[in-house]
Amino acid sequence: MLGSYASELLRLRARPAVWVLLAAWMVLYVLFSYALPYLAYVTGSPNDQTQGIPRPEVLASTLPGQLVVNALGGTPVFAGALALVFGALVAGSEYGWGTWKTLLTRGPSRLGVLAGKLLALVTAALVAMLTTFGVGAAVSAGIAANEGRPLAWPGAADLVQGFAAGWLVITMWCLFGAMLGVTLRGVALPIGLGVVWVLAVENLVSAVAGTLLTALQPVRDLMPGANAGSLVSALTSGVAKGSATPGVTDAVSGTHALVTLGAYALLFAALAAAALRRRDLT
Repeated sequence: MLGSYASELLRLRARPAVWVLLAAWMVLYVLFSYALPYLAYVTGSPNDQTQGIPRPEVLASTLPGQLVVNALGGTPVFAGALALVFGALVAGSEYGWGTWKTLLTRGPSRLGVLAGKLLALVTAALVAMLTTFGVGAAVSAGIAANEGRPLAWPGAADLVQGFAAGWLVITMWCLFGAMLGVTLRGVALPIGLGVVWVLAVENLVSAVAGTLLTALQPVRDLMPGANAGSLVSALTSGVAKGSATPGVTDAVSGTHALVTLGAYALLFAALAAAALRRRDLT
């Protein structure tokens, strides 16, 4: 497994799609968490994101004290969708390229190769969160310096908890995409279905369950997106700028969300392993 893991990491580093997805997330992250709010503060012209929020609070939302809030705010939906695409690419590309048999002729078992892939996904999620926190820290520090504000960072415990939560959320979405890639033996269909699930189905069920059809609330409370949003909400007190943050909700408690996301991560890995072990590779 370690050999497969090292090989997969090397392949990921050489794939342009990996860096494109990471760059896309960084652009979205900086744009919505820092650039648009700060531009609204500087110009005094509120946008949809800052409408009705006092200017001092708009500026405060871009300063280092809100690093955890900003880093986690996009993980339930935007970063989650990109992570799902990433997982589907990593696990499903072997079917399109016809390289599963080549990989397995080198000696590792099917499950050993898959374990290396999934572990590489977990590592990639770790790198993505490190990058997110690093970019956020740099941008917020720059804004604070430009405005003459002190560098008041979140406490160490808040940083560790926030980082771990973001890592879990991104890992869960990566494994969801990998499971779809292995189960559906490809890339295009898993990406299409996965993105529709994250951006449409989850939001539709949550909206209907919260207003028109409350009988759907037990279903909503078990959905991965609702639990990801609830974990973020629990760790960020609902997220400053909260109601405007897509996917962030207080549908379930933080403990419920933590356990459910961990269970989903294990379930997706197990389903991928079962599908790869029992089915033909072509």
